[in-house]
Amino acid sequence: MRRSGFFVCFLLLSTAWTVRNETREDISSVDLLRQRLLQLEKDLASSLLSPKWKAYDEREVYMHVIKAYKEFGNYVDQKFPTNGEEHLNSLSSLWLWARTKTELESVDGLYKVFRQMQREIVDQNAPWSVNQLVDFAKAILGDLNESIPRTLDRIAVFIVNDKLFISAYQEASSQICNEQQSPQQLLYNLYTTVAITEIKGYTMMQFSYLLLRTYNQGSNFTEEMELVKDQYAARTSETLRAVKTAMAFAPRDLWRCDPRKHKLDETYTELKQLFQGYIVNEVDMNADNTCRENCAYYSYARVYGCYQNQYCANQRKCNGKLLNCEYIDSDMWICPSDKSSSRRYEYIEYENSRTFGQKNTCSRGTMKVDSWWRWLFWHCSYCFCYCDDHNSSSDRYFSLREVVADISNNKVITGIKLTKYNQIIHMQIQEGKLLPRGTINSTSVAWKPLDKFSILDRDVRKDVDYHTLVWEKRALDLDDLLPPQNHLLTGVRFRMVGTRLNLEIRVTPFNFTTGVLINPMEKSYWHSNDITDRTELDLSRPDVPTRSQAASIPDSKMNQYLNFAPSDRETDAAQSTIPFLDIQPVEPKPPVPIAGAGVYHKGRAGSGGFVALKLITYNFAPHLQADLPPAPPIIDTPIQIKAT
Repeated sequence: MRRSGFFVCFLLLSTAWTVRNETREDISSVDLLRQRLLQLEKDLASSLLSPKWKAYDEREVYMHVIKAYKEFGNYVDQKFPTNGEEHLNSLSSLWLWARTKTELESVDGLYKVFRQMQREIVDQNAPWSVNQLVDFAKAILGDLNESIPRTLDRIAVFIVNDKLFISAYQEASSQICNEQQSPQQLLYNLYTTVAITEIKGYTMMQFSYLLLRTYNQGSNFTEEMELVKDQYAARTSETLRAVKTAMAFAPRDLWRCDPRKHKLDETYTELKQLFQGYIVNEVDMNADNTCRENCAYYSYARVYGCYQNQYCANQRKCNGKLLNCEYIDSDMWICPSDKSSSRRYEYIEYENSRTFGQKNTCSRGTMKVDSWWRWLFWHCSYCFCYCDDHNSSSDRYFSLREVVADISNNKVITGIKLTKYNQIIHMQIQEGKLLPRGTINSTSVAWKPLDKFSILDRDVRKDVDYHTLVWEKRALDLDDLLPPQNHLLTGVRFRMVGTRLNLEIRVTPFNFTTGVLINPMEKSYWHSNDITDRTELDLSRPDVPTRSQAASIPDSKMNQYLNFAPSDRETDAAQSTIPFLDIQPVEPKPPVPIAGAGVYHKGRAGSGGFVALKLITYNFAPHLQADLPPAPPIIDTPIQIKAT
C-alpha cells in the first residue's frame, strides 16, 4: 500500500499547527470555521493511521476522505449559505474590490465544482475513478494561472500591499448612505467574505495534497505541504492584522441619511403648533387694554382678549405664553395660511420692506394690518412675538416610558426609530433573538408594538409617563451611550435631568460564545450620561430643513444639548418648530447585535436640521483570532506541483 509513510508525515504536520496555548472560545464564527478545518486535518491524519485501514481497499480510503470533506462542506453551507458578498454593495464602485471580488469568485467557482463532485460520488453513487480525482487535484494546485495557490496569493497582495481594508473603510465612509451598515460592520463582513474564501481554498488544497500523496507512491510532498501551511498561516495573520487596523479607526455608528425626498410622517415629523411666530397688538397683551409700553416690554406675556375684533379675530389665538416680543414696523400685509394648516402665516411683508417668510403666491389673499394711535399719545403697535401654544393640536409630548426587548426570551435590540402617536413622540424598537457568536436569528427580527397611550388616559401621569415641552423645559441632551464590552442594548427610554430630556439605555451582559444573555433579569442595568455642564448646539437662522438642497450631516457632539425653538423669522416667519424629527428606521442589514445608542442632530448651515437616533454596532474586533503558529511573511512564490 502507498499510504503509511505519508500518514506519518501528515500527522506530524497537522500536530505542528495545534501546538499552541489554550485556544480562546469567544472567537467569531468564521474563525471557528477555520479551527474546525484544522481539526479535520488533524483528525484525518490520525484516523488514516489506524490499523483498521489495512484491511480496506484503497478506493474505500479515498471514499472516507471524500465523505469527511463533504461533511465539512455541509457545515460550511449551513453556517454560511453565502460568502457574504451581498452585504458589500457599497464597495461596488471601488476598483480594488472589483479585482478582489473576481479572484474570490474564481475560488468559489472551483469550490462549487468540488462540492458537486462530493454530492455525485457520495449521495448519487455516481461512477468515479482515481484518475478523475487526480485530474481535479492537479487543476486545483498546478494550473499556472488559475490554481488556488496563485489565486489566494493575488488576494493576499490586494489585502496587504494594496490595503484593501483601508480602502474599503474609506469607501464605506463616503458611501454610508447606500448601505445600512456601520463602517466597522462592513469591514467585519468583508473580512468574513475573504476568510470564507481562504478556508474554501485551503480545504481544496488539503484534499488535493492528501489525494496526490496517496496516489503518488514515490512522492511525499512534504516540502510543498509545509509551504502551503506556512503561506496559509501568513495570509491569515496578515489579513487579521489588516482588518483589525482598519476596524480600530472605523466608526461603529449607524445612522440614516436624508431620503431622496422628504415625506411628512413617513421619513420625518415635526412638533406642530408648539413654538411659533405670532402677530399681536399691545392692547391685547394686558388686562387693561392699554398701549402705554412698547413691544420689548412684553418678554413674557399672554393674550387677554381681542380688542374690537381687529386682526386678532382673523387668526388662531395663542392659548399659551407670548415670549420675546419685538417691534418690527407699524404696518404690514399678512398672507394667512390655510385654516387646515399648522401655520398661521405664509409670509408677512412690512411697510419698511422687511419680509418674513417665503413671498410666493398667496391663495387666500393678503390682509392689511395697521397699528394705530390712541389720543395722540399712545401708539398701539403690532408686535412680533413667539407663541408657546397650548391647544389640542399642539405636538409637545415625549414618552418617558421604558421600551425594552424581550430579554426573557434572549432577545436584544436590533433597530430603533422615533414615532409620533397621539401627539406623543415615542422611541420604538426592533428586536431579534441572539444566537451564538454575535449572530441574530433573522426570522425572529420584528418591530415591537408601540406602547400606545394618550395623555388623557386614566392613570397616565405627567412627568412620569410623559414630558410636556414648554419654553422653560424644551431642551434635549445630545449623547452617544456605550457600555463596556460584552454588553448589548436591550432597552431605551427618555428621562428628565433638570429641565432637559436625556437618553438612557438598558444594557445586558452576554456570553459571546453561547449567544445567551447572562442572568438578564438581575444583571441588566440602565446606562446614561449624567453630565449637566453642557454647551448648547447653536442653530443660526434655522430654516425649515426640508427646504435644504444639501443633505443633512451629523453636526452635534457629546455633552451638547439643543433647544426646540421657532424657525427663522426671515425665511419662515418663525412658523415651524425646529429641529424636525427624523423618523426613518435605523436597522443594520444584515441584523447584528447592538452595543449602544445615541441621540444627535444633523443639519446644514441655515437649516433647522433634524433630531435623530443612532445605533452603535457591537465591536467584533476582539473576537477575530486565528489559532495559527507563527508564520514568516507572505511568500510570493506560489506552489507548483509535480505529480507523477
